[in-house]
Amino acid sequence: MKLKIYTDGACSGNPGKGGWAAIILDGKKQSSISGSENKTTNNRMELMATIMALKKIKTKSEIIIYTDSRYVKDGITEWIKKWKLNNWKSSNKRPVKNKDLWVKLDNCCQKHDVSWKWVKAHAGNKLNNLVDELAVSKAR
Repeated sequence: MKLKIYTDGACSGNPGKGGWAAIILDGKKQSSISGSENKTTNNRMELMATIMALKKIKTKSEIIIYTDSRYVKDGITEWIKKWKLNNWKSSNKRPVKNKDLWVKLDNCCQKHDVSWKWVKAHAGNKLNNLVDELAVSKAR
């Protein structure tokens, strides 16, 4: 059975106080995790939500991650390959932002069979809206 994970990050000010959240669906069981940081960015919180959710899954699993962050989805499925080849430099030859979290996310993904689905934010997806509310509440 595939696990489903919905993730989101939020920031009050960018940088500012941030929150992240994830909802993990394992069959009919639903659980959520969330956290916050004081001086952070929205992108870091988006990454943290996914990292922390994957860390909760202790056995190798098939996982579908639903995110409304193209930064996270495109970063982990496309951009990271070039970053690694270019010694963690972006296309403009600058160091990749949030490298510490990209490395953690990449390592977490190696432990599972992860597929990624982008969902439009604030478009009536019940679980995406719920995980957004959790992340926003942590950013307050």
